[in-house]
Amino acid sequence: MAMPKKLKSMLLFNEGNSYVGQCASVTLPKLGRKFESWRGAGMDGPVKVDLGHSDDGIQLEWTLGGWDLTALKQFGATKIDGAMLRFSGSVQRDDTGEVSAVEVVVRGRHEEIDFGESKSGEDTEHKYVTTCSYYKLTIGGEVVIEIDLLNFIFNVGGDDRLAAHRQALGL
Repeated sequence: MAMPKKLKSMLLFNEGNSYVGQCASVTLPKLGRKFESWRGAGMDGPVKVDLGHSDDGIQLEWTLGGWDLTALKQFGATKIDGAMLRFSGSVQRDDTGEVSAVEVVVRGRHEEIDFGESKSGEDTEHKYVTTCSYYKLTIGGEVVIEIDLLNFIFNVGGDDRLAAHRQALGL
């Protein structure tokens, strides 16, 4: 019997600056593919054809316990990769005690800043939604998934899934 690896601690960095003691939560991006049904002649039913990444995009949502000038000054960035965020997590199996590092690096820009409700003498949280053009998931030092939308790169487990397409296009 094995126990699952569970997140025991985490940290968020913005342009290398640590949010230790400030970051309340991080919602890692949902990864999706766009599929379209296709049923051609001689087929008994439809199959879903993979047309690339989902139209919903890649978004990181995060919450800080208060005011942060670094993130606020990044709002309205003109470059599509104007902010770099790094989520660092420590996961552990409770049956073996094994600890592994999980890291998600994204580049993008802040689409939304929600300042929430402000009341004297009460907690203040600001919520950010960052739309990403780049995503990389590393577990235990191994790059598991890397998506670079601008450079037409999609690697999963070391398999460059767009290499043949780049070659066909002369990229």
